[in-house]
Amino acid sequence: MRTQQQRSTAKNKAGFTLLEVILAVGILALGMTSVLGLFTFGAALTQAAALRTESSGMIESITQDLEIKLFPPGENGMPSEPTDLENQQVPGVERARYNVTSVPVEGGPMAEDGGPLEYEVRIQVSFETRGVRRSRTYETRLLRQRSFAERMRQRLSRKP
Repeated sequence: MRTQQQRSTAKNKAGFTLLEVILAVGILALGMTSVLGLFTFGAALTQAAALRTESSGMIESITQDLEIKLFPPGENGMPSEPTDLENQQVPGVERARYNVTSVPVEGGPMAEDGGPLEYEVRIQVSFETRGVRRSRTYETRLLRQRSFAERMRQRLSRKP
């Protein structure tokens, strides 16, 4: 049989001390905080990527819209000089508007009618996200030419 001292020593060694439990809970809390921080960071990155994707889609829509609106057809069927556009709705996006200004590229190629062929186009897009109005400016170069749709119409209207 065990003596009283052996029984109390065995009893003291069983289980965890309060210090060990507190230390384990502290390590667990630190780990969980780190993991939750990563989830928050990942969610922010996902939202930023979604906004960039939406923005790039808007710019693509605007660029296609500009092929038709920026250089209206002139008298001889060739595109005329560009017109500045203000407060235009982005195709397919109700809450977004854009403004466009363009200037000819100095020393650039000339069109068939003797006017400049290439234009520096500045597009300012404003849109609302989470109740906040935001604005971004993009620049690109466009050629003063008939739109793709107009060229295809002309090509398809020719009968062999």
